[in-house]
Amino acid sequence: MSTFDQREKDFERKFAHDEELRFKATARRNKLLGLWAAEKLGKSGADADAYAKEVVAADFEEAGDDDVLRKVAKDLAGKASEQDVRAAMVELMAKAIDQVQKGV
Repeated sequence: MSTFDQREKDFERKFAHDEELRFKATARRNKLLGLWAAEKLGKSGADADAYAKEVVAADFEEAGDDDVLRKVAKDLAGKASEQDVRAAMVELMAKAIDQVQKGV
């Protein structure tokens, strides 16, 4: 195997690994966002967990974060603005990345 072939395989492995981590971090962020929104909606315990699962599932409707943003912003109408939800998504993504990297 040539050096080029080995480098190509290494690059492909790293890309696949990075994509897997990105997927896990996004799913974790969505769960954390769902729990954040559930608290604002007055939900706790099993209800909060169920709502968080709804938020995670909303991400599979279309590519990108817009589907999650729309769902949470609609559900929180009058309790939090779309800008609040966007800010929470950014903050919680940083937290999710940290948790995924630490294996939490």
